[in-house]
Amino acid sequence: MISTKKKINRFFLLATGPFLGMFAFMLFSFQSMHVEVHTASYVPKQTLAAQTVQLKQNLDKADQTVKATISSIRKTSALYKQTTAAMNAIVKTAQTQAARPESIYNRRISGKLGTPFERVESSRIRIELYRVNPGVYQGYAMKVKLKDPDAMQMALGRDKVGGAETTLQAVSRKGAVAGINAGGFADSGGKRYPLSTTVLNGKYVNGFEPSFKDLFFVGLNDAGRLIGGKFSNQADLDRLKPRFGATFVPVLLKNGQPMPIPEKWKTSPYRAPRTVIGNYKDDQLLILVVDGYNESGSSGATLQELQSKLYGLGVMDAYNLDGGGSSSLIVNGRVVNHPSDGSLRPVPTHFLFFK
Repeated sequence: MISTKKKINRFFLLATGPFLGMFAFMLFSFQSMHVEVHTASYVPKQTLAAQTVQLKQNLDKADQTVKATISSIRKTSALYKQTTAAMNAIVKTAQTQAARPESIYNRRISGKLGTPFERVESSRIRIELYRVNPGVYQGYAMKVKLKDPDAMQMALGRDKVGGAETTLQAVSRKGAVAGINAGGFADSGGKRYPLSTTVLNGKYVNGFEPSFKDLFFVGLNDAGRLIGGKFSNQADLDRLKPRFGATFVPVLLKNGQPMPIPEKWKTSPYRAPRTVIGNYKDDQLLILVVDGYNESGSSGATLQELQSKLYGLGVMDAYNLDGGGSSSLIVNGRVVNHPSDGSLRPVPTHFLFFK
């Protein structure tokens, strides 16, 4: 759009240039003649009369030229305004047309979720909350459009390695509008440490650790896109430019296709409160948080059920985050889900969302 306006300005200068040059030349000629009339020591009356007539004729011509130039400038200015208005209309139409496929796709994926019961909208982010109740479990879906990549961040518990806090505490402390629990953890010496490879602000918290067993890494890159998977060496992960991310198990979907769920995770536990994160092909995020009244395997959702649900919703990549008593969903300062512990569990990593 800026380039188009520059081109129109160049056209305006080229169109009015010759007239402005002619006007300047006439003024210069008049000044020269004026000097000649007043600096001559003696001029005969007949010569003076002839020069006066000639001067009047030149002034008349100059006046006509000025009027014609002004008229031409006005016409050119009007044309410039019309052209600018037409170009602005074309650009607006093009932008509207370009947004149509995105709008159509968003309506299609939103239609599968139902009607949101809560919405957060700002220039940086759009959050929509839906209820998920297929009959065998109950939970919530949070669809997130990151208009600004920095509208999603990760926080360590109390901003230190080994620290832990509830997601509500992290949301409140950081001034976020929403948050979920992130990766797994290991307890040692009274402290709670992030599990395996963890990245914060583009740096490895405890160094890179090659993926082993069924673990994966998931996070966001510099462009605000969800990245994740198994990485045998740091160079492979570095190429994706992770800005932040955490680790857990297992991967549920990759490139829109279900991934094999390890036998251990099919039954241990069978059902549980869950938190999963995935992305659509337009880079919107979808987070599912499922309720359960305990961690004994008798309540909540199975990983196969969530995998099937995400696949049916059109999600491309999906990852199972820490669940059980760790599952947390905070929006607008309140706990949306029903933690199985009866209260929120302090965990070492949180994914936070900002208005």
